[in-house]
Amino acid sequence: MPEMSTQIRTRLRLAPAILVAIPLVAAAMLGGCAGGDFGRTRENARNDDMHRWVGIEATASVGLRASQYQLTDKERLLRDLAYPLIEPPHSRPAWKTVFGDYQPLPAPWRQAPLFDRTAYGRLLIDEPHRSQTSRYNQLIEDVRNDITRFDPFFGAAVQVLDLDKKRNASLDLVSELSPRERADAIARMQENTLIVQWVQQCLEQRISSYRWALERLVIQAPDNMAADADRLIGELAARTANPPVVSAPVTGRALSTRG
Repeated sequence: MPEMSTQIRTRLRLAPAILVAIPLVAAAMLGGCAGGDFGRTRENARNDDMHRWVGIEATASVGLRASQYQLTDKERLLRDLAYPLIEPPHSRPAWKTVFGDYQPLPAPWRQAPLFDRTAYGRLLIDEPHRSQTSRYNQLIEDVRNDITRFDPFFGAAVQVLDLDKKRNASLDLVSELSPRERADAIARMQENTLIVQWVQQCLEQRISSYRWALERLVIQAPDNMAADADRLIGELAARTANPPVVSAPVTGRALSTRG
């Protein structure tokens, strides 16, 4: 009996530790998956400079060097807001929604082959849907998301490019400015400008893709929802044609928006 009492006391002492360990193990297992809900990157997989590559890719794609300066808060925000607009819009199969699919993307200055305006629409139409209503809803949601993202991105762009004008004006006023410091300042201004141009290019491409998709939906599955989709696409097109800020081109190479 004393032996049995000892065993009981030991088990009782271990029980709380086991109860604490179980959720810790479960959390560790869940934390090992970077993919969040609906294909988004989990917060624990994020870091402050996770979109720094956007500027590096933009400059590298046109043969320019990237700045070695750290990002300011506004520059970091510009890159964070740019990514959802340069990531191609697409209708995801349900099985993909449990996996994170974050990945760097090539800048449009080096993309090959040329932009395919039909890709989004073909995915939208070819993937299984219960009815045409769900296809229209997906299109409307994608366009509305872009409209929602428009003002925050260009609001950040206005601030960043305005500060870059002040930075540029200060270059000749800074005492003992080294060639490396000047080069890094110029490179950062080029990065910021190219990011704005990259987003502008992607918005024009998205509008072209949305229009192609809507035209096919109208002839394949007519629905009164087409009018709502057309209105939203028109709103996005009007905003894109008249952005709050227009950046001067960094290179002389034009970007094709037609597919």
